[in-house]
Amino acid sequence: MTHKINAAITGVAGYVPDYVLTNEELEKLVETNDEWITTRTGIKERRILKGEGLGTSYMGAKAVTDLLKKTNTKPEEVDLLICATVTPDYFFPSCANLICKSVGIRETASFDLAAACSGFLNALGTGTAFIESGRYKKVVIVGADKMSAIVDYADRTTCILFGDGAGAVMLEPTEDGTGVQDFILKSDGEGCESLMQKGGGSAFPPTHETIDQKLHYIRQEGQSVFKFAVTRMADISAEIMERNHLTGDDIAYLVPHQANKRIIDATANRMNIGEDKVMLNIHRYGNTTAATIPLCLWDYENQLKKGDNLILAAFGGGFTWASAYVKWAYNPK
Repeated sequence: MTHKINAAITGVAGYVPDYVLTNEELEKLVETNDEWITTRTGIKERRILKGEGLGTSYMGAKAVTDLLKKTNTKPEEVDLLICATVTPDYFFPSCANLICKSVGIRETASFDLAAACSGFLNALGTGTAFIESGRYKKVVIVGADKMSAIVDYADRTTCILFGDGAGAVMLEPTEDGTGVQDFILKSDGEGCESLMQKGGGSAFPPTHETIDQKLHYIRQEGQSVFKFAVTRMADISAEIMERNHLTGDDIAYLVPHQANKRIIDATANRMNIGEDKVMLNIHRYGNTTAATIPLCLWDYENQLKKGDNLILAAFGGGFTWASAYVKWAYNPK
């Protein structure tokens, strides 16, 4: 009797920079205060990558190096590495290429995937498909972003939100019923103008004018993004539970994208689960875009048990939104 091959998360690792940017420090840069930021977002501090020439791949390589060590994986055993990011070091070569170079992975498949804050779940779904097909045995999924590189620290609507970080997971085939059970990936390009970095691409390549207009920084329409995010992230979480016949009682943890505490609360309420079942580290790291979900798994790894049901959910620019149902594959080590 043959069993269905699932893609199981067999290890998780993360990296955040040492420099801590607090709300109190932001008070010196823009007109804001700790109470205003905390009550509206849940963020107390965020990490910022300092150092000349250090980009997203630096953080991704740190996370992957730790992941390979924790899973006893040699670099040459990795079949595929996918890096979800919207802040690659360069347009090309890809951030995934640079991470592979840094950690000693040679002559293997690697590429970047851009879906903003939903990037990690899109990459997880892509890696899962490669595992389920039988083509690859070890797939590394990285979520990493150096958001400080595209944040205008004179814009109080965005500079309070974002931080830098990276997380990585190992995907391997399993037939014991654990692993990724289901995922849903969605997008709607109508939301592009509400959350974007307009300058730097082929439509608006760098010029003195684009720099003067600050088009190379992230811009968002806060109210429209918040309204859409609350609805879509809650809806897609409920959708994946319904089609897998799950109730709040069946869920060990909601693993939400860490964008805003109010959005996370709305999603948990829609799923009918309490705060004790919600992974939360937004107060420590802020919104690290593609890195938030793997960083949550990294922080909570020792609290997870084999067979735990997890619902992963995210919403990001594009708009993009996604969810995944994962049955955890191993006990704390």
